[in-house]
Amino acid sequence: MSLGRSDKSTDFETGRYLYCVVRSDDQAEFEADGVEDEPVYLVHSDGLAAVVHHCESLYDADDMERVREWLLDHQAVVDSVGEQFGTPLPFRFDTILTGDDEAVRGWLDESREDLEAYLTEFAGHWEYRVEITRTDDPELEDERLAELDAEIENADDGTAFLLEKQRARRETDLHRARDDEIAADARERLEPLSSEFEQATDPDEVASFSLLAHEDDETAIGDELDPVAARDGIEVKFTGPWPPYSFAPEL
Repeated sequence: MSLGRSDKSTDFETGRYLYCVVRSDDQAEFEADGVEDEPVYLVHSDGLAAVVHHCESLYDADDMERVREWLLDHQAVVDSVGEQFGTPLPFRFDTILTGDDEAVRGWLDESREDLEAYLTEFAGHWEYRVEITRTDDPELEDERLAELDAEIENADDGTAFLLEKQRARRETDLHRARDDEIAADARERLEPLSSEFEQATDPDEVASFSLLAHEDDETAIGDELDPVAARDGIEVKFTGPWPPYSFAPEL
């Protein structure tokens, strides 16, 4: 699906910073302090509402602490919208629609079919994130490792050095195979509980997943993760519900 336009140009006089879109009757109100304490409000169009604030430029800074504060402000607004209206269609930080409120209404009307489709898909659903990490390396039981240990013990220094390198590679391969098996097990447990599922690649983690799942399945997701977390040397971090950023479109 396509959702029309945004403007990443820094050259505009009037714009609206877009947080998210929700279904709403035209009388509903929402107020909050947004990025840089800008007043946030709704722009309505026939059952849809864009959550916006006035802006005249993109948010860009070399100060990472300031950027982090902007991100938190953005997240706080989307979270508050979710509490009042249910799952929103969130947009990423610094999504700008150029023009005034009439331009935003025009965009809502032009994009209505796609916006409605996403809001229908997301209704009652939230994003949950799972990170599986190895806290320590469990003791490995492997015939080849035992053979290498015996060979190292009886070898001269030069041969022992080479054998130890073989042993280290063998250990790495065994740990990687165990990680892959744990990740596959977790995925098999979680995927049936999600309507959409993404697996990220992170060399520092055994596995990292994002799930779009119904809020009623939150407890079941946690239950499925219990056996994974019970394995030796494994830690599972389960967070959510979050607005479904990983599954939302970009403008």
